[in-house]
Amino acid sequence: MCGIVGLFLKDKSLEPKLGEMLSTMLVTMTDRGPDSAGIAIYGGAAGSEAKITVQSPTPAKDFAGLQAELEQALGQAISVEAKSTHAVITLPRDKLEEGRAALSELCPDIRIMSSGDSIEIYKETGLPRDVVQRFGVAGMSGTHGIGHTRMATESAVTTLGAHPFSTGSDQCLVHNGSLSNHNNLRRELKHQGMRFETENDSEVAAAYLTAEMAKGKNLGAALEGAVDDLDGFFTFVVGTKSGFGVLRDAIACKPAVMAETDQYVAFGSEYRALVNLPGIEAARVWEPEPATVYFWEH
Repeated sequence: MCGIVGLFLKDKSLEPKLGEMLSTMLVTMTDRGPDSAGIAIYGGAAGSEAKITVQSPTPAKDFAGLQAELEQALGQAISVEAKSTHAVITLPRDKLEEGRAALSELCPDIRIMSSGDSIEIYKETGLPRDVVQRFGVAGMSGTHGIGHTRMATESAVTTLGAHPFSTGSDQCLVHNGSLSNHNNLRRELKHQGMRFETENDSEVAAAYLTAEMAKGKNLGAALEGAVDDLDGFFTFVVGTKSGFGVLRDAIACKPAVMAETDQYVAFGSEYRALVNLPGIEAARVWEPEPATVYFWEH
């Protein structure tokens, strides 16, 4: 049992409040998964710049001097903003892959949480309330975001095991459920060049969507393929640079509810995650149908 929330803003005037609204939604879901939590925030592309969000078990050691080391390795000015155990590295977009490689070389203990033009991912063990406070999520602005609070059932409680999982540029996934064919899929995806940080089945789902979109599909089409290719029970909420998608398996035993107004589209594992959203009393509220893709894009 895990808790998922998601918010896709249509009204730009709400963008400064995205982090605050998502934080409230996620904390409401605490009893569905108290061992770890995470949030992905899409903050809008910044011209020719890209971002890498990283996590370190020893941030005082790893983040000290990191900016100077990366600037020397890349031959380019960058910025490093530390936030507790995470840091956001802003660098020229054409240096993104070079930056990822330099991080692996310079700081092997650092783990990349996400990279791309607009995404930032923050996740750690602990209660959602503590995680969102730790990273100041309530003060963040953005266009859309998703969150997850986890109850581990088949793997250890670790930062890397927390959701969201990001396996492609500006892509991430949160998952409630379990996949039965993830070991076979992992082997196939490794043959296609995908890399994995964990043995978590949810990371396999994220990598599957990344691989499908690399073939030229948009998020909606990739999710349609998941209905046939992924076995097990699942509710997914997925983010891309401009999109937000939802999918439940054909049995749809994992709870989900959605709401839509002229200002936003919202997702929660339970309705109580949505009750504090503006205008919710006038929203169109429904339960997502089984094996049906719901997809919005800016």
